[in-house]
Amino acid sequence: MTIFNLDLQLFGAGDKVLGTEGEINVKNGDVTAYAEGEGLSPEMKTYYSDYLIDNAEPALVHDRFAQKHAIPAGNGKSVQFRKYDPLPKLTDPIAEGITPTGQTINMGIVNATVAQYGGYVELTDLLLMTAIDNNLCMATKLLGSQAGRTLDTISREVLVGGTNVQYAEGDVSSRSQLVGGNENRADNHYLTVDAVRKAVRFLKNQNAEKIDGAYVAIIHPDCAYDLMSDPNWKYPHQYADPSAIFEGEIGRIEGVRFIESTEAKVFHAEDLAENARTLTVSDAVNGSDTISFKTDANVADGALVGREVLIEGKKYYVSANTSSSMTLCTDSTKATAASVTCAANAIIYPGEAGANGVDVYATLVFGENAYGTTTLADGGLEHIVKQLGSAGSSDPLNQRATVGWKATKVTVRLVEAFMIRIETAASV
Repeated sequence: MTIFNLDLQLFGAGDKVLGTEGEINVKNGDVTAYAEGEGLSPEMKTYYSDYLIDNAEPALVHDRFAQKHAIPAGNGKSVQFRKYDPLPKLTDPIAEGITPTGQTINMGIVNATVAQYGGYVELTDLLLMTAIDNNLCMATKLLGSQAGRTLDTISREVLVGGTNVQYAEGDVSSRSQLVGGNENRADNHYLTVDAVRKAVRFLKNQNAEKIDGAYVAIIHPDCAYDLMSDPNWKYPHQYADPSAIFEGEIGRIEGVRFIESTEAKVFHAEDLAENARTLTVSDAVNGSDTISFKTDANVADGALVGREVLIEGKKYYVSANTSSSMTLCTDSTKATAASVTCAANAIIYPGEAGANGVDVYATLVFGENAYGTTTLADGGLEHIVKQLGSAGSSDPLNQRATVGWKATKVTVRLVEAFMIRIETAASV
């Protein structure tokens, strides 16, 4: 951009430093007063705000296909998203000369409450006086990336909380049954064309509208690797009309266009011990809710409370633990004690992901108007700069400046039936 031809060394090296009133020439003491905006002219303030948004938006894969609404001003914290119910079929013939009964459009409103998020970095006076780089520009770039990843994750977590889930090709009924890592590829639950086909069938049966002629899927590169080995896979350059390719689109199959992102959801189960991923049952258990495990792993008292574990393929919930034993329940409410039967030396796996603790990947497939979010512009994302000396008595020696971002955002699922996630393992 041509704006880089301007002298933007507010936070750079040279013979000027930042004071409370303006830039000070250290050679002759001349002060160049700041313009409005705490040391940034309106043009520069606009530039850096746009720069922040530009660096945030490329990461917003999960926001890209949402129904978007601007942040309301002076209307409280609530944002309204609208959806219309389809009109019924009219199979009765119209009587001759008689006007039929009219119909009304039923508009549903989904209210969502926005929340604020934000972060900043602190720049010291010594750094500002000695650094070679333009630290304001670099800090803005890093903060833009942080804002983008943060806001994308907020939306992603809402989307993966949807009620419609398909485990692989539908041959298992829970996340903890998904298998990966077996030598025989056919024994694993990796993403396949048939799994995509079944997800498409679901959306079609729900009359979900397509986006530019296709459904959209957000896929992790690990799952894309498995799916792209199918001979029916089409890369973007093989499309009949490759002129309108989505940013990040890697190809299509079964009427679904795939957008690849490392920010796609991965369900990962943390290690059960400080020095080991799994634990080992020390003595055989027969119908008890308490089991003992070998103490070669470092487990602190209470460290496993609330965790899920898998023992011989069955899931349990930990309600209490010591360094050598754990008490288990049947579900997360901890209301019902478990009845565990297992052999000595059985492996205890972390249970928040797939079988034997393997990572589980969520591939989101959706149609038009499945969800909504707020826009970044017009108050959605703000760039904030506080120059040296702007803090008053809390910074008596003018040692600290800050640059940060603040965002007002909410994401909501509008029509559950227009979205489904496929959960699989991956061949990594």
